[in-house]
Amino acid sequence: MTGPLVPFREIVLKVHSRCDLACDHCYVYEHVDQSWRTRPKAITDEAVSWTARRLAEHAETHALPSVTVILHGGEPLLAGPARLRRVCEELTGALAGSGTRLDLRIHTNGLQLSARYLDLFAEFGVRVGISLDGDKAANDRHRRFADGRSSHPLVLRAVGLLREERYRRLDLGLLCTVDVRNDPVAVYDALMELRPPRIDFLLPHATWAQPPVRPDGSPTAYADWLLAVFDRWDEQGRPVPVRLFESVLSTLGGGPALTESLGLAPTDLVVVETDGTLEQVDSLKSAYEGAAATGFDVRRHAFDEVAGHPGVRARQLGLAGVSGECRRCPLVRSCGGGLYTHRYGEDGGFDHRSVYCEDLAALIRGVEDRTATRGVPAALIEPEALAAEQLELTRMVLAELNGALDGRGGEEWAEVWELAGEVERRRPEALDGVLAHPYARGWLLGCWEGAGRGGA
Repeated sequence: MTGPLVPFREIVLKVHSRCDLACDHCYVYEHVDQSWRTRPKAITDEAVSWTARRLAEHAETHALPSVTVILHGGEPLLAGPARLRRVCEELTGALAGSGTRLDLRIHTNGLQLSARYLDLFAEFGVRVGISLDGDKAANDRHRRFADGRSSHPLVLRAVGLLREERYRRLDLGLLCTVDVRNDPVAVYDALMELRPPRIDFLLPHATWAQPPVRPDGSPTAYADWLLAVFDRWDEQGRPVPVRLFESVLSTLGGGPALTESLGLAPTDLVVVETDGTLEQVDSLKSAYEGAAATGFDVRRHAFDEVAGHPGVRARQLGLAGVSGECRRCPLVRSCGGGLYTHRYGEDGGFDHRSVYCEDLAALIRGVEDRTATRGVPAALIEPEALAAEQLELTRMVLAELNGALDGRGGEEWAEVWELAGEVERRRPEALDGVLAHPYARGWLLGCWEGAGRGGA
């Protein structure tokens, strides 16, 4: 594969490889790749130091203006405040004075979130995204403790803490995994009640080998669910950014995708595991054992070496990197063939359309149908508005004709003009009726042309 390397602008740093929930839809623990079992529970000091060194090296090599590091897991808060402080200090120190801005984030289930963590995050500017799948019924369908207990009350407590004035600037928003068995409007309303700064809806990871759940068998079940949410969001005036919807709207308008699950932009993400192993995007763990592996680690390899890995390069080819079927599709610049992981087939390859292909097509077309007329003059699409515009134009012609005659129309025209003015004052609808006659404007234009040559 040819072409320049695409530098990594986003690093997912696994600071803990275990979790305090037992979500049955989790791609880390419940899907085919079980490599987490061989990783250290918490990231090692050596892995932290080498990651910071490699990050600074990569930023300098490519003169990156900014880089994002997402503290991830498992559940990253299980690493504890002391280890998280070490991570923040090492990363911040490595880029200090480099000209590269560090954007630190953490994605958490929120169960362990407390003031001591948030005070630490405030110190280093770490923004916090919390996973929540909606109301209690929706959230508890998957996001439960191993003994079946609900996690919902603890997540709400975490969201409430993050909304306090002293921490509000750290709030990154809510991440919600879609389950079509949940009521879409109820889920959206429950999330909106928490007044998040943004919402991100995620399709559950699935492949052609392990297809997504479709309770009613509908090939567009996920699109139908998301469009119901879109309608609610849209009719409320789009009160908060919803990344999936804004990405579709952006690509439909010729702009960039705003999420890796859509669009043709090259991947710019690398994962560092708790032992320092460097891997491709985490969702590949849903495809097969070792799908995300690169054979590299932060001690022996620079990020540029990972950027040249065939698996990474395959996701940097734009249109050439999707299947032939996708390249022939008119929607490909919006959907981008879907998330790379979701293309994995039973033949062991990724040269397929997304397992969510029909959903993505229905979603994109649904959003386009709902918004295509936005910004188009009403006169072009609404008969009543068109008639009103035509009538206004005829009135303008009448006024222009009177000006063009400039008293040369004689007494008869003067009487007509005076009568028109009187009717306009007393019964404007009557004048509208006369001017709306299909021949009225043609006659007026003929008179206007004649007036320009010296006669009416």
